[in-house]
Amino acid sequence: MEKEAPNLPVEVISYILHFLSTSDRKEASLVNRAWYAASLDQSLQKNVFYHLQGTSDSLEFIRDLGQRQASCVALSDLDASATSKMVVQNIALHLAPHLKKLFLRDSNITESSFMALVPSCRNLRGLDLSGCNSLFLPGTLLSTEESKARTAKALVDLRELNLSNLRYLSDLIFNRLTECTPKLQMLALAACPIAFEFDPYRGLKMYNSTGMLTLNSILSLLCKQAATLKCLNFSRTSITSEAIQSVVQVTGLHLEVLLLRHCKDLTDDAVCAICMCQPGLTTLDLTGCAELTNRSVSAVTGLPYLEHLFLGKIRLLTDNGLKNLSTIPTLQTLDLSECYQVSGLELVKGFVLPQARASLVSLNFSCCTMVKDSCVFSMGTILCESLQVLDLTSCVYITDFSVCVITNYLKGLTTLRLGWCKEITDKGLLGLNIANNNRQLGMKDEKPQITTESDMEPSKEKEGASLKTLTCLKELCLTACTKLTDASITREIRFQELKTLTLSMVREITDESVISIAAHCRSLEGLALNHCAHLTDQGMIAAACHMKRLTNLEISCCDKITNQALEVLMQQCKWLRSLDVSMCGGLLIADIERLQHFHPRLTSVKAKYMGVWTCVPDSLNETG
Repeated sequence: MEKEAPNLPVEVISYILHFLSTSDRKEASLVNRAWYAASLDQSLQKNVFYHLQGTSDSLEFIRDLGQRQASCVALSDLDASATSKMVVQNIALHLAPHLKKLFLRDSNITESSFMALVPSCRNLRGLDLSGCNSLFLPGTLLSTEESKARTAKALVDLRELNLSNLRYLSDLIFNRLTECTPKLQMLALAACPIAFEFDPYRGLKMYNSTGMLTLNSILSLLCKQAATLKCLNFSRTSITSEAIQSVVQVTGLHLEVLLLRHCKDLTDDAVCAICMCQPGLTTLDLTGCAELTNRSVSAVTGLPYLEHLFLGKIRLLTDNGLKNLSTIPTLQTLDLSECYQVSGLELVKGFVLPQARASLVSLNFSCCTMVKDSCVFSMGTILCESLQVLDLTSCVYITDFSVCVITNYLKGLTTLRLGWCKEITDKGLLGLNIANNNRQLGMKDEKPQITTESDMEPSKEKEGASLKTLTCLKELCLTACTKLTDASITREIRFQELKTLTLSMVREITDESVISIAAHCRSLEGLALNHCAHLTDQGMIAAACHMKRLTNLEISCCDKITNQALEVLMQQCKWLRSLDVSMCGGLLIADIERLQHFHPRLTSVKAKYMGVWTCVPDSLNETG
């Protein structure tokens, strides 16, 4: 097969690469020149972001990215320096014609640099200016007709505009900027200090305020672009119930996505108005809206096209409010994290009702401390065909029985998070069922039943499906599952497609586990082993040769790790970009400084020693 690969047409190779993840494409591009040429196909660059820092180190990469026709770039650490200006000029020259998405998030870009870059990007579809306070502080952005005309030509096809976290965003600049974006589909104003009062000037007609952004300007934009706008983000603002009602009632506005995370002033009446006026919503995020109750959830069940619903941190939510969510036919994602009064049983009961039509793909019960094994069993039997993501982090009453249910029923899981479930032991991972009888786990063809704790009878230990039967897993979190040891880790964590593994604070594991994981999880990109005190240089060195795709490694508070292991890791793990060695007693600040000097590809190094942090920010990073 290797001999035939060079003879394949580039178009065929490019088609093959479309089925691979970003990390797999990186490896495949190294086969030979033909495969490298195929990896530069522009269609493969659509969802690949290149992170560039505004320093001289980035200059040498910009021309290469231009040859690749990179379409998505994120810039950081821009300022008024000559070096930053040179970076901007090079991007405008080599990358601007191809750019579809430009992220300037949290950079100190100046107005002159903005005008040198953005008007050159004639194909932009997404622009992120969140946190660029230095750009908006002077209040002169797009103040001339010439600058406004140049920007309007570049942003005529812009679809997504992120203006979040801007302290100095005013009506005047907001109006100038949005007048240049006639085809806007997504607008984000999260964490902006917006005046939502209907008449903040008490009768004075000031519609172009230079001091604040008001609801009047936002409503004016919504009226003008109601036909195109589909997504609004007002998260972490002081938006009131009256204000959100005036937004959703705009004539001709048909939203699909509405994000209202941590809008603490919203009431049930506001949610009812949202559901009544915007029945086409597919995504609704109400996380942290603390005043909401079951009445809001009842209103949400009237959204016939809803796919993603986020209800985390709504403390007043109870089980009774969840039973009818199963009647939403399109519901795929449900987040109930930190809803402390939710046990999940009423939700699961809803899925066995005749009118239930939802097929959940993702379910988040993180920090729902009332969730117990009985809920997991019922959920596993009912959602066995659809569920792919399950988060049970800090569900402290979860035991080996739940693990047994997951491994027997939820074979399609790609993400499983069991962090801080401290009752899980080696027996659970190994498939030794000690919590239930044969009838409950052995008859998958029977109609699912709702099970309570009294229904679960203890039985003799027997071997069943173990963790490694979840062959689709790509992410696994077992943080602080302190009863796990090498006995289960070495036998069960063997997943060809696993990308991210977290075993922090699993204090009993040794080098044996790390070596086994590296040998059997060859696709691993992120590995967290913080507070695993038994790990040594020998284990890390032996594992390094197998972790070719590792990009992120966390080994803080591993006192037996020294500079010897780090040097081998840097030699073997060519893609390693982020390293956390905080509070490693075997390392000195001099070791970290030497590592940063000789391995500049490390874009993020965290090292805390004697209360002092050493950190290197991003320079060039590629993500998918």
